[in-house]
Amino acid sequence: MSSRTRGSRGGSTGRSRRGNLGAGLIEVPPVPYKDPMSAIMVDPQVPENKRFCSNCGEPVGRGRDGSPGRTEGFCRKCRTAFSFEPKLKADDRVGQYEVLGCIAHGGLGWIYLAKDKNVSDRWVVLKGLLDSGDADAMAAAAAERKFLAEVSHPSIVQILNFVQHPDPKTGAPVGYIVMEYVGGSSLKQIRGEHRSAGLAAPLPVAQAIAYAVEILPAFGYLHGLNLVYNDFKPDNIIQSEEQLKLIDMGGVIHMDDLDSAIYGTKGFQAPEIAEDGPSVESDLYTVGRTLAVLTLDFKGYTTTYLNSLPTPAEAPLFARHESFYKLLLRATHPNPELRFDSAEQMAQQLTAVLREVLSLEKDEQHPGASAMFGPEVRVPSTTALAPDPRAVVRALPVPQVDRNDPGAQFLGGLGAVELSEQRAALLAQPGEAVAKSPEMQLRLVLAATAVGDYADADRRLDEFENANGGDWRTFWYRGLICLAGGLLTRARGLFGAVYDALPGEAAPKLALAACAELEGDARTAAGFYGTVWRTDHSYVSAAFGLARALLRDGQRDLAVRVFGAVPLTSTHHTAAAEAALRALLVDRDRDLTGADLADIDLRYGWLAERLDPEHAHRLALEVFETAGRRLDVQVPADLRAGQQLIGCAVQERALRAGMEHAYRSLARLATDRARRVELVDRANAVRPRTLI
Repeated sequence: MSSRTRGSRGGSTGRSRRGNLGAGLIEVPPVPYKDPMSAIMVDPQVPENKRFCSNCGEPVGRGRDGSPGRTEGFCRKCRTAFSFEPKLKADDRVGQYEVLGCIAHGGLGWIYLAKDKNVSDRWVVLKGLLDSGDADAMAAAAAERKFLAEVSHPSIVQILNFVQHPDPKTGAPVGYIVMEYVGGSSLKQIRGEHRSAGLAAPLPVAQAIAYAVEILPAFGYLHGLNLVYNDFKPDNIIQSEEQLKLIDMGGVIHMDDLDSAIYGTKGFQAPEIAEDGPSVESDLYTVGRTLAVLTLDFKGYTTTYLNSLPTPAEAPLFARHESFYKLLLRATHPNPELRFDSAEQMAQQLTAVLREVLSLEKDEQHPGASAMFGPEVRVPSTTALAPDPRAVVRALPVPQVDRNDPGAQFLGGLGAVELSEQRAALLAQPGEAVAKSPEMQLRLVLAATAVGDYADADRRLDEFENANGGDWRTFWYRGLICLAGGLLTRARGLFGAVYDALPGEAAPKLALAACAELEGDARTAAGFYGTVWRTDHSYVSAAFGLARALLRDGQRDLAVRVFGAVPLTSTHHTAAAEAALRALLVDRDRDLTGADLADIDLRYGWLAERLDPEHAHRLALEVFETAGRRLDVQVPADLRAGQQLIGCAVQERALRAGMEHAYRSLARLATDRARRVELVDRANAVRPRTLI
């Protein structure tokens, strides 16, 4: 299934908002701004285990027999010169900048803290080359200067200048990029310092997702400039107070640059880079890998899981948060065509997954509008009975209409018109207009499916697929056709593919839940319905579905609570209250208590004021019959003296009188004479015996 969806490939090019870390959903702990002087390294050295030849990648500068390794020399394998010595020291002047000392080292060079003597002694950072003899590194530095002069985004470190200074040993000019000082901590440091129960632990998944959601607009901005970042990892994001900054832009190149060296980091870089070069998809791959490293105890990410992820059986986090797992699977898919194809799309799905995660962790809903599907407009079943498959098709959210489609305005005018009527209106349109509108074609597929014309739906969908390739909506509508036709196993596979592609969306989960319910798989149905309902109470169909699944699994009390959670503002609140009452009446011959009867009486009293008389009398009969069967077995031990049920004492004679009254009331409402006679006969049959 192709990941291609409507919208700009480059994603959003707008600037991110300051102070939005957490997407308005979670409060991320701020990182205090650090005193720049506290960042200076007392003894700046590159650890021996991080010394490698810049040409062939062989270890260099390693110690032997207890003697430390050399910081300068030549690679034994390819004889390329290496140097890990800082080229600047405190009090050096590089143009207008006074060097204060080293603060870090990275793949391309040492990073120095300095003061800009021409601009109020402001703090700046100078980034130089690790090895001035490396032609690729020199080219990367020049490229960084060129590209970063174009970049202006609040989540990307600002480049101020580019200066040169002679090498202290050779006198050759060495280039330095001058950038703003970002006083905070890298996500690598934040993860390393995180503790849970006093022990080092991965970051909470919600916090890590919040970081990714905040930084993805910066990727979208770069991609909009036809640039790729390449070397994204936890080391290269700094949090300062409540803002993130993308730093270390040395690996940035143009997407169509076939000559520049490509810099990346093992365990984060996409596997196709060496052969196919960088792309939007390879950039987003690094975001997915970074999320995995931040949230898992992931020691094998450079070895065992170099190009894969642990399974849910190996990583409990993935078992708990399946949608997060599926999002990472898509972001890091071996086939770039099956990854997210824009930063905007990935951020949309991550935000939706974040809502799910928070709803589970905090046990409270976190609703949000979908970018891919419209809202729920109906509920397929408001009873304890499983819905009809075609009712599910008519009730599931519909994919959003592309506003740029030629038929968008026409479809918008149809509003909530029944699908059969929409079909007639669409078929009345000129064939040329429909042929030019993929959205009108898909609506005809949906309408044909809803009315049971599966042959027409299949034919039209085949035509759409031939013209649009692996558009995810093909899988969605094919799944609807299979669902309506009773091909449930096939439908589950198709909806599962949509879930894989759009892991944050509620619609595929609702579809999968309905398929599982219709197949009798109550546990799976409860899982999907529960995820949707827990996240967003506007999906009332999920509440009814979850309650039905719980009832089938023998969890009546939980089901009643779910029915009771349907909002008062919902048009289905009364139906949910009735379903809850009916659930309390099922199989209660032996466990119905006096307290239960009091609860049922209150629930019925509320419903009787809102139901039509015929409906209310029929419900009363069910209540009386259930109570009567309970009394036939045993009188509840906690039954209070004089306790009443729908205005009748909880005694056999009084309950019979109540049933008689309900039957006679129904007889008076009946319009058919035969039906009226039947109801009177039933009233007489249950009437308490008297001497008259």
